[in-house]
Amino acid sequence: MYGDKAEARRYDRVAWRYDFLESPMEKMFFSKLRMGILAGVRGKVLDVGIGTGKNLPFYTAGVELVGIDISPKMLEKARRRANTLGSEVDLRVMDVENLEFADSTFDFIVVTFVFCSTTDPVKGLRELARVVKDDGTILLLEHVRSENKVIGKFMDWLNPIARWLFGPNINRQTLANVEAAGLEVVSVESKGPKILKKIVARRPIIIRKPG
Repeated sequence: MYGDKAEARRYDRVAWRYDFLESPMEKMFFSKLRMGILAGVRGKVLDVGIGTGKNLPFYTAGVELVGIDISPKMLEKARRRANTLGSEVDLRVMDVENLEFADSTFDFIVVTFVFCSTTDPVKGLRELARVVKDDGTILLLEHVRSENKVIGKFMDWLNPIARWLFGPNINRQTLANVEAAGLEVVSVESKGPKILKKIVARRPIIIRKPG
C-alpha cells in the first residue's frame, strides 16, 4: 500500500471496510499463505505495508517487529488488532520508497501484497536491499501479471478499471522488478492460482578477489 499522498488517502478512505472486502479471499487463500511464509521468521523484522495487521497472528513469539504503512487509518486498525492479540509491534507511517532506517537493520523483511501498489516498485525494492542485513532474507507474497500470454494481455486491459475500483495494479511483473532492483532471487513458488507468487530474495553475495 504505497505511493504518493493520493494513494495514502485512497487507503485511508477504505480502511474501515478493507477487511470486510477482502474476507472471502482471506479465508480461502491468504491466511494460509501468510501462515506459511511467516513460519520461520525471527529476529528483527520489518513488515512492509502492514495494513490492518493481517500478518500479526502468524508471527512467532520473540520477534522484534516493526510495521510500516502509508495510511494512518490502516495503522489504527493494525494497532487495535495488535492490542487484541497482545502483540508488541512498533507501528510507523512510512513509505517503502523512502525508508527511515539505517543500512543493514533487519534480519527479515516481510512484504505481503504491497508491490502491486507502489509508485516506483524498483525504488522500493532497492530500499529493502539497503535495510536488510547481509545475511538477511526478504520474503514477498504478491499477486502478479499472468505468464499466460492471453490472460496477461487481458490483465493489462483490465488493470485501469481494477486500479480505479480497488487501488492495486493487477499486472505488475514483480519478479522482474526484484531482479531489476539488483536483488538475488533465492526461490520462486507459485501459490494457489499462478498469479500468486512467493519470492525469497536477498542481497547479492559479492565475492571480492584478494589483492
